[in-house]
Amino acid sequence: MTNASDHILIVDDDREIRTLLADYLEKQGLRCTTAADGREMKAALDRHRVDLIVLDLMLPGEDGLTLCRNLRATGPHANTPVLMLTARGEDMDRILGLEMGADDYLPKPFVPRELLARIRAILRRARALPPNLEAAPAQHASELRFAHWRLNTVGRHLVGTDDTVVPLSGAEYRLLSVFLAHPQRVLNRDQLMELTQGREADVFDRSIDLLVSRLRQRLGDNAREPEIIKTVRNEGYVLACAVSAVAPGAEQP
Repeated sequence: MTNASDHILIVDDDREIRTLLADYLEKQGLRCTTAADGREMKAALDRHRVDLIVLDLMLPGEDGLTLCRNLRATGPHANTPVLMLTARGEDMDRILGLEMGADDYLPKPFVPRELLARIRAILRRARALPPNLEAAPAQHASELRFAHWRLNTVGRHLVGTDDTVVPLSGAEYRLLSVFLAHPQRVLNRDQLMELTQGREADVFDRSIDLLVSRLRQRLGDNAREPEIIKTVRNEGYVLACAVSAVAPGAEQP
């Protein structure tokens, strides 16, 4: 659910689209700021607190993928939700957008009502985590340690005991972040779907199971007898280890 105070930043080089979307969203009770390119987006983020960015993929200068990747890399807006737009409906664009850290993807053309529904779903998912846990990775910890792994929350990748870097997709990072925010607590599929994708799982949806399987492979967790992410029969999954956080600038042993 969106709040009346929610502030949406719309970044699109098409003035007509910017105006249309801003007018529609403001009629729904949201506040909107618009930007035509990456330079204006950065200026708007410096001036305003923004709850979500609607970001067009095809922009003059830095494109949406580059802007999203840089946004996720560091800074006060690293956790700001991003909904990416594109005029191209190719699967590769969608995958690249999500890999760069976008929270959702909406191909053009679309109706404003669908955009509003996506915004509400993303904000609902972002607020599903308790505030103290949701903010921890970006604002209070540069690194989360668990089992024999370290999760770098700036680079959004895993680091092994031998300092080997293991990259994560956007979906894998979000799922692991949810587990690390709720260690040693059983989470069912509906909860995991809501926290990572902003929607409930239907009876035939096995995407969470597939994502857990991929994440276990990244962690080197034995699929038959996993030690890090365990399956709780008829209930869900649990991160079966303790988690510790390293604050930015803290000395690391």
